[in-house]
Amino acid sequence: MPATRKIIHIDMDAFYASVEQRDNPELKGKPVAVGGSGKRGVVAAASYEARAFGVHSALSSVIAKRRCPDLIFVKPRFAVYKTTSLVIRSIFKEYTDLIEPLSLDEAYLDVTQNKKGMKVATEIARQIKSRIKEQTGLTASAGVSVNKFLAKIASDMDKPDGLYVIKPHQIEVFIDKLPIEKFFGVGKVTAGKMKTMGIFTGKDLRKFPEQILVDKFGKAGHYFYHVARGIDDRPVEPNRERKSIGAETTFEEDYDQLDSLLEELGELSVEVANRLKKSEASGRTLTVKIKFSDFTQITRSKTVEGQITNQKEINDLSRELLKHTYVEGMKVRLLGVTISHFTEGHKPKQDDQLTIEL
Repeated sequence: MPATRKIIHIDMDAFYASVEQRDNPELKGKPVAVGGSGKRGVVAAASYEARAFGVHSALSSVIAKRRCPDLIFVKPRFAVYKTTSLVIRSIFKEYTDLIEPLSLDEAYLDVTQNKKGMKVATEIARQIKSRIKEQTGLTASAGVSVNKFLAKIASDMDKPDGLYVIKPHQIEVFIDKLPIEKFFGVGKVTAGKMKTMGIFTGKDLRKFPEQILVDKFGKAGHYFYHVARGIDDRPVEPNRERKSIGAETTFEEDYDQLDSLLEELGELSVEVANRLKKSEASGRTLTVKIKFSDFTQITRSKTVEGQITNQKEINDLSRELLKHTYVEGMKVRLLGVTISHFTEGHKPKQDDQLTIEL
């Protein structure tokens, strides 16, 4: 198995919620959820105190409150999260330029050839965790191994404030015992399908020939075949391209009038235009996402010849798509707008988020 690379995966612990607890001492030690507290609100992040009650990201705020009656809701402050993330990123850059951010709160680092000439990746991870704590007051969990797949799994093994290392000679035994649900890229549906095939652990997965896995899971079968053997040759990509920039909003009450939806599109258009401007980006494709009261979802897209650059263009295109899609009286719970199909010279900055919820 390959042992030449030294990869670290850094994952901030309950990042948004931890920032809120840091900035408001009254929230320390209490169950905190970042997100909307209304009937249609959604939890964006939860503190570890809240997670103990089964509160987690993407959970309905109503259900979250039911599970944890003492839950404290805090509105998100994305500007603060981004500023804190940039401080953390500057710490990474002291050790390596090979940094692949996955979001504001996690990133891969390739420290095989690092700026400080350190030979032990575990010590680098330990120093980074310490520096993050000193400069931001926050804790991070780190995973260290020979590739991205193993490093990411390792970072989840000892949360919060963890440091878990999977050395080359430990890889096979580690994967053998790993529950299939812990494999990055295996969701509930895929896990269920695997279990019907008798696949419950990495050892079970490794018994299947590559072609059978491809037949069952499509292109992902190739990935499953290799990671079951500890093989992941994906490089850490500092310039990983962003695919889209957008914004979406979940309504307090279902909207069933076109005029109301068009008004909401106006606000979304302003936000998306501002994000494009900050990212110095523009794209050729606009997509409108509509989620109905029964949670069914549709998207409608339009690609233009030139570049979509300003609020008026975004608003006009999104209104056009919505008018051709929406039937009066249909109840809508969520509306979103995204810009994609970035061309050379118009791509967003690396540190921009993909889609935010208003």
